[in-house]
Amino acid sequence: MDILIYALLGLTSVIGLAIIGERALALRWAKVVPPEIAAALASSRSRPDAQMLARVCEQKPSPLGRLVLLAAGNLDRPKEEAVEALQSAARHEVVRLERRLVVLEIIVGIAPLLGLVGTIVGMMTLFGNVGQTGLNDVARLAGGIGLILKTTLIGLLIAIPALIAWSYFNKKVEVLAVEMEALCAEFIRRQYVDKKP
Repeated sequence: MDILIYALLGLTSVIGLAIIGERALALRWAKVVPPEIAAALASSRSRPDAQMLARVCEQKPSPLGRLVLLAAGNLDRPKEEAVEALQSAARHEVVRLERRLVVLEIIVGIAPLLGLVGTIVGMMTLFGNVGQTGLNDVARLAGGIGLILKTTLIGLLIAIPALIAWSYFNKKVEVLAVEMEALCAEFIRRQYVDKKP
C-alpha cells in the first residue's frame, strides 16, 4: 500500500512540475503582449495605420495580436458592436491564458490529502505491528513512523510550490488581461475619435 501512495505522490509531483514549466513558458510577457505589437499600437493613430498594425500582428501571433486583428477587422462596424466583439474575444483569450491552472489548484488540494492517506496507512501499519509483536520490535515501529512522516512531508513539499505557482500565475493572468484591455481600449478609442457615435 505504501508503494501505491509513493507512486501517486510522484505522479502528482511530475504533473505539477510539467504544468508549472508549461505555464511559465506560455505566460511570458513578451509572448502574450509582444513589444512590437505594443509599439505598433502606440503609433497607430488612424485607419490606414490599422493595416500596418494588422501586418505586425500576423507576424507576431499572440493573444494581444489576435485581439488587435479582431478589433482592426471590425472598424467598419459601429463602435458599440466593435467593443462588444472585442470584449467577447478578450474573455476567450483570458480563458486560454488560465488553461491548466485548475490542475495546479487540484494538486494543491490533493497532495496534502495523499500525504494524509500515507499517514493513516503508516499508523495502521504501526498499530498492526504493535498488536502482533508488542513494543519489542523497534524496526517495525520505526518503519510505520517513517511512512507517516515521509508521506506527510512529501505531500506538503508538492502542495506548497504548486500553491505558490498557482497564485503567481493567476495574478500574472490578471495583470496581462488588464494590460491587453488597456491597449485595445486605447486603440479603439483612437480609431473612433473622429467618428460620431
